[in-house]
Amino acid sequence: MPRENSARRSAPHPTHRHSPFERSAWLFMRLSGAVLLVMALYHLMYMHFIVPGGVTALDYAVIAARWTDPTWGVYWRTFDLLLLILGVTHSANGLRNVLDDYVYHSGGRRVAKLTLFLVAIFLAAAGTIIIFSFRSTA
Repeated sequence: MPRENSARRSAPHPTHRHSPFERSAWLFMRLSGAVLLVMALYHLMYMHFIVPGGVTALDYAVIAARWTDPTWGVYWRTFDLLLLILGVTHSANGLRNVLDDYVYHSGGRRVAKLTLFLVAIFLAAAGTIIIFSFRSTA
């Protein structure tokens, strides 16, 4: 690989690296990562060890019962919504950083980031609609 290509790949985009948005995005990644770690571990422990039968017993009826429970239904829907929103935004922010590092053409970077933003919005919106419009048929 020629010398100028390796220098170009390692050089950051100087106009974006120290902006207030980038600092906020950096902090968000650290905080959301810590919260996601705790939530994901709790989710795994609950699904594997607390749900009767473990993950082999998970089906539509188990989730329907969990989300429609009169006492805990709102808690589980809120927990699942927070896990969804944090997961989508955390991963989209990480992919945005990857795009900054590996898409060199500014126009291509804009298109890739816009596509990423639209996919993240779609996934978050679809998940939110599913969580809040869910009605048990059981």
